[in-house]
Amino acid sequence: MKKLIASCFAALCLVGGASANTGGAPWDKFPTEKVTDVAALQHGAKLFVNYCLNCHGASFMRYNRLHDIGLTDAQIKDNMLFTGGKVGDLMKVAIDPKDAKAWFGANPPDLSVIARSRAGAQGSGADYLYTYLRGFYRDDTRPTGWNNTVFPSVGMPHVLWELQGQQTAEVEEGANGEHHVKLVPPAVPGTMTAQEYNEAVADLVAYLQWMGEPAQIQRKQLGVWVLLFLGVFMFLAWRLNAAYWKDVK
Repeated sequence: MKKLIASCFAALCLVGGASANTGGAPWDKFPTEKVTDVAALQHGAKLFVNYCLNCHGASFMRYNRLHDIGLTDAQIKDNMLFTGGKVGDLMKVAIDPKDAKAWFGANPPDLSVIARSRAGAQGSGADYLYTYLRGFYRDDTRPTGWNNTVFPSVGMPHVLWELQGQQTAEVEEGANGEHHVKLVPPAVPGTMTAQEYNEAVADLVAYLQWMGEPAQIQRKQLGVWVLLFLGVFMFLAWRLNAAYWKDVK
């Protein structure tokens, strides 16, 4: 229970952090069809384990829950468990918390419900993450050498730079004196094209969205059946009521 309360408090802090960075770029629209695409979710899970799980844990998710997106125990063991863990283990962070605090100034947040906690006035949490992970650019004034258009002065380095390449940015001044950061395509190319990188980020965000509520697809399907049942029930009740009172009137 203490852990759950602490997680909820952390999520509230994250919302506050997002709100504090309202000077960031507008959010792009996340392709929502990815959340129901099993292949995209599997690819996103692989990216999450390879690029995020070294620093960010998912302490409310077990590896065996990946059965829900079609992965077998053998696939999980061969492709996602690199430290001899078990399929039933929680997705705990690999980095030592003391090292994380020393390197980044604070412990990286748990990502179990990150997609839900980042929702804001500009869109869903998935919209935020989709824009954020594509908004890194080189900035030599920052300790990590990276900055972000959505989260200015972010402490997190760009862990996907080998895939995307190294973007730079031009700062333009608006009519009211505000600054707008315009991204410049990578001078140092990555291993993916821009389209491939956008697809990969969408897959990763789809997994983060799914991880925040693994039963969301089943919940929505069940909701449709419940509404259909209620519709049929109301029709039958209406006709029964009419038949009952027909002779009385």
